Amino acid sequence: MKSNPVKKVLQSGRPSVGTWLSFGDVFTARLMARTGFPWLTVDLEHSPIDWQTASLMFAAIADSGCVPLARVPRGDHDLIKRVLDGGAMGIVVPMVNTVAEAKAAIAAAKYPPQGNRSIGGSIPAQNFQTSSGEYYERANDEVLVILQTESPEGVDNADEIYSLPGIDAIFVGPNDLLWQMKSPDGTSPTPEEFEAMLQRVLAAGKRCGTPVGIHCFTTADVRKRIDEGWQFLAMQSELKMMVSRAQEIAAELGLETDSDLARY
Repeated sequence: MKSNPVKKVLQSGRPSVGTWLSFGDVFTARLMARTGFPWLTVDLEHSPIDWQTASLMFAAIADSGCVPLARVPRGDHDLIKRVLDGGAMGIVVPMVNTVAEAKAAIAAAKYPPQGNRSIGGSIPAQNFQTSSGEYYERANDEVLVILQTESPEGVDNADEIYSLPGIDAIFVGPNDLLWQMKSPDGTSPTPEEFEAMLQRVLAAGKRCGTPVGIHCFTTADVRKRIDEGWQFLAMQSELKMMVSRAQEIAAELGLETDSDLARY
């Protein structure tokens, strides 16, 4: 059975930098899987990607030698089972605020006795280049389980959550965390307050021995976060890369651009 190289890198204490896929397109996934990123996360939380397309994207990514991950809409058993049975080699679970939510997500990703994932399906074994029987025996050791910290509540519970067995990494969604930190009157935290919250996540990860990561938007930020000790880092998304480069070309040609697209 093929091992999960991203899991090995994280376990060794080294950083791993991948990116996000927002387009529900197999051809785009196949091209991105050959750009050099070791993993790609298919975003099923914020993108209109259906189950069959997601499964085909996982296959195209895996066949390219890249690791396909899936961000599920939430940490429900059925959603986690669906993406893993569709061939994802790992999950990213958003908005994990409590120990109970973390335990439920971990259990859904693990076969008994470690969890309660249902046995069945032949697609995931193909992406691990093995038989279904061997996949069932070894999946618990190879499937990545990544939980997201995206709220002050999640940060407050960080030590308890990060210490749970079965977690491979913690991932911060900076936009959600920033918005969750807003005061009741809608006032945003200062940059210093936000950075202090991020450093609490990093410190908790180091205390618990659990790799932590974050979504970044510049290569300089990726390098800075790696130097600080962050390990699982996402660089933009294929959508952001496409639009940003297209805007640069348009600007070089003196063409007008839609500034609203800068938010992607």
